[in-house]
Amino acid sequence: MTSARLLPEPSVPGADLPVRAVLDRFLDASAAAGTGVLVAPPGAGKTSLLPLAMADLGPGRVLVAEPRRIATRAAARRMAALLGEPLGERVGYAIRGERVVGPDCRVEVVTTGLLVQRLQRDPELPGVRAVLIDECHERHLDSDLALAFCLDARATLREDLTLVATSATPDTGRLALTLGGSGAGSGGGAAPVVEARVRRHPVEVRWVPGGLPLLRDARVNPEFLDAVAGTVRRAVDSGPGDVLVFLPGEREIESVARRLGSAVPVLSLFGRQSAAEQDRALRPSGQRRIVLSTALAETSLTVPGVRIVVDAGLSREPRTDHSRGLSTLITTRVSRAAAEQRAGRAGRQGPGVVYRCWSETEHAHLAEHAEPEIAVADLTGFALAVSAWGQPRGDGLALLDRPPPAALDVAEETLRALGAVDGTGRITSRGRELAAIGAHPRLARALLDGSAVVGVDRAAEVVAMLSEDSAAGSDDLVALWRSLRAGARPGGTDRWRDEVRRLSRGVASPSRPRRLADDLTAGLVTGLAFPERLARVRVPGSADYLMAGGTGAELAAGSALSGSEWIAVAVADRPAGRAVARVRLAVAIDAGTARAAGASLLRTVDEIGWVAGDLRLRRVDRLGAIPLTERPLPDPDPAAVVEAVREGLRLSGLGVLRWSADAVQLRSRLAFCHALLGSPWPDVSDEALLAGLESWLGPDLGTVRRRPDLERIDAGRALRRLLPWPAAARLDELAPERLEVPSGSRIRVQYEDGAAYLAVKLQEVFGWLVTPRLADGRAPVVLRLLSPAGRPVAVTADLASFWTRGGYAQVRAELRGRYPRHPWPEDPLRAQPTRHPWPKS
Repeated sequence: MTSARLLPEPSVPGADLPVRAVLDRFLDASAAAGTGVLVAPPGAGKTSLLPLAMADLGPGRVLVAEPRRIATRAAARRMAALLGEPLGERVGYAIRGERVVGPDCRVEVVTTGLLVQRLQRDPELPGVRAVLIDECHERHLDSDLALAFCLDARATLREDLTLVATSATPDTGRLALTLGGSGAGSGGGAAPVVEARVRRHPVEVRWVPGGLPLLRDARVNPEFLDAVAGTVRRAVDSGPGDVLVFLPGEREIESVARRLGSAVPVLSLFGRQSAAEQDRALRPSGQRRIVLSTALAETSLTVPGVRIVVDAGLSREPRTDHSRGLSTLITTRVSRAAAEQRAGRAGRQGPGVVYRCWSETEHAHLAEHAEPEIAVADLTGFALAVSAWGQPRGDGLALLDRPPPAALDVAEETLRALGAVDGTGRITSRGRELAAIGAHPRLARALLDGSAVVGVDRAAEVVAMLSEDSAAGSDDLVALWRSLRAGARPGGTDRWRDEVRRLSRGVASPSRPRRLADDLTAGLVTGLAFPERLARVRVPGSADYLMAGGTGAELAAGSALSGSEWIAVAVADRPAGRAVARVRLAVAIDAGTARAAGASLLRTVDEIGWVAGDLRLRRVDRLGAIPLTERPLPDPDPAAVVEAVREGLRLSGLGVLRWSADAVQLRSRLAFCHALLGSPWPDVSDEALLAGLESWLGPDLGTVRRRPDLERIDAGRALRRLLPWPAAARLDELAPERLEVPSGSRIRVQYEDGAAYLAVKLQEVFGWLVTPRLADGRAPVVLRLLSPAGRPVAVTADLASFWTRGGYAQVRAELRGRYPRHPWPEDPLRAQPTRHPWPKS
């Protein structure tokens, strides 16, 4: 094998790229500091020329870390082509489940996830002289981790390791400072930053807002996709060159492709394609074409021949609902930075045009940058990785951004449930087993534990489906599995089989695996990965389910899973504004499989509470939030019963108890005494009675098991327990139940808001000048004087004034004609009080 320089001469086709002008300066600066940042726009040559130039500096391999598998293969292929060699000689690559690297390899391109795993296995990276982490501006979680681990290894084990990063955007201040704080020779300041100045061809921006809502029910609006397809046709007619169309995902790519027809060849570019399909879009073509791509083509890849870009303005980003354990990809507006990267693809070879499917005003309101993945993603894999590194929660690592504490708490709780970390966050032997699988910890757990039941091959097949997030035509996971096994999903089948082979290696197979049906196998493995997503129908025959994690879930209309009592949910999301999650991919299971998969969530709990207007005392077997069986609770905790009754009375009111007229008056008499005399007379307001429930209802609460038991409690008898002795002996004196009036009648006193009222017919108080005063003289009795028919005619606490200053005279004038059989004397002070009318003549 020749030892010639790897960096080709500028005369080599494709080797005279803009970054070449700054290579020497960057290499000198990074050699002196041990670190550095190279800034250059997409297509400037930083990914293809810099690694070759670094390899020429001395012995040892250069590792290049790319954020995506497609970019990994493309970068390696590009460098090998510049050398005129096949892949695997001096340039090779490795991705999950695939490695093309020969013994004389000098430059190896790997995914950032694979670099993280290698560092975990051996942080010294033997044989590696330099690491280049590409496209750091994209802020993928694995890229951040790889950078932090490399910095830590360089500071403690490998002072000779050169560590550089590249970025397509000049906003590198934080990156340079983070790199500069690493190890010997850094000086503790910022790493050197070198920017390749590239003459850009002008790109004309054409704004083509459709005036349509972009999303409908959390999916891209089909009418908006009609408008995008119309813009693509317009772009094809506007000038020469290939057209690159940015869409958020595979579903939208397929939808727009159908709308375009075949006047111009239409190619697609997305992550789940086979390598051959991706290569078609990345190779130069002798004919004009339309390439429909996800964000893959923003910076990591070069699509040749593009002079026109159509940008739908949408991006698909990870989001995690930590409170419900739901991770999903959401469709959102693109950031301004990403829009600029996309537009730049039109100006690579000459003047270009970008059609933006939004308005200039809308553009001004876009976020400047997309959120880094560490801020929005599920952090379970991150938490396991940093624990395996020996730095739980990432403390002590040079991370570009700290993980959100709440999200990290949820991740660590998940790992503890898996047995992967201990109470201090340190990794366990079980955790190291999971980390070695090279998959999300949940999926690694499903593979290990599922293999022990159904065998390695079948468990790996299901886990490979879950890890690849394979798009399905329906929500039926088993239908997807069968189509993959039948080879009915070109591209997707090949990748799935590769992943199955990778996952199967190194996992012990049971001596006698159980041969379960496909649905139960898929359901068991899915449930082991996501036990909180095991779900049971709420109402038989409906599409409404309750997941074990406590979140409601709905099947789509017409789902093949409709009618299933139990399902294991692989993929679900909960769009903003919806109370329940939508099931995207699931499998029907039986109750036994649900119990086996969710064994960690099985528990028996005593439930004591006020539910739906009644007291509930029951012992319930639950799978998470899902009730399985229930039975009456024979020996409820008295304190818990009191608390439940208190809550019930707070919600339903003290009126739940049996309140006779005497009980109501006793409470009002006590309230009257408390208001005027204070202690020791008790406060009998709702708040006070609820707070001191045991002091007056205590002896009765031991018999309460349901609401009817409360309704039978005599509230008056219970209230008498609050009477303050010996002061209680004066209750009839201070707040008598009845008062005798001049007619001889004993009238019930009404106590309201600290005042005493007597409702009495006017004729019964003739001759009464002064009413009694109660509460040791503090409160005069207020008379509510009634007509012979019992209707109020006057209210007074000063009878003398009522009789003598016109009050009585006015009432007499109005009523004596209406009630002629009742006395209406001119002088009521001398009249005989009576409660009877005159007899009929």
